[in-house]
Amino acid sequence: MPAEFTATAFLNGFLMSLVLIVAIGAQNAYVLRQGLRREHVGAVVLFCAAGDAVLIGAGVAGMAQALRGRPMLATALAGLGAAFLCAYGLRALWRSRQPGALQATAQGVSLSRAAVVAQAAGFTLLNPHVYLDTVLLVGSAGAQYAGSLKVWFVVGAAMASALWFTALGFGARLLAPVFARPRAWQMLDALIGGTMLVLAAMLARRALTGA
Repeated sequence: MPAEFTATAFLNGFLMSLVLIVAIGAQNAYVLRQGLRREHVGAVVLFCAAGDAVLIGAGVAGMAQALRGRPMLATALAGLGAAFLCAYGLRALWRSRQPGALQATAQGVSLSRAAVVAQAAGFTLLNPHVYLDTVLLVGSAGAQYAGSLKVWFVVGAAMASALWFTALGFGARLLAPVFARPRAWQMLDALIGGTMLVLAAMLARRALTGA
């Protein structure tokens, strides 16, 4: 296999994945918040990157076609995602009313590693947009390649995801001085809460109307 073909497949996978995941969404907002809190950042980054890699690989292997043939599964997934995002969005809005509880160094509000990873799993696995991006869109593009080029496409797409979540989670520390002020945490949680409620409404509409 010529090296230029493998490089092209790798680069196409990398760029397509990067364009799709670098968007404000529930998963990215959660990774950013955990990075600012410096709470189990490595576990969250690892889970999100590994989850994307598995979903991308599944999509390229043919999961996209399977999901398109099961509209009831897509509807159920949208309903679960709406409920999850609504609950977390309301919690974020409630946190925005309590500045003292939002400081990154605050005691008594830290979650266990298992609880943090469980929330990351919710934002990853209960979010239909993740499946749309990784399984359907990236998967469909990667499925067009033949043989080992599929592997290089998946590697490129998975690497883009891993680099993005690493930069988002650990790069958030550069913003730590800004978020040392409780007011900044209030604004962040209000923004996250509002965004998640909007996403929840969109998913609920999809679950009810199938649109």
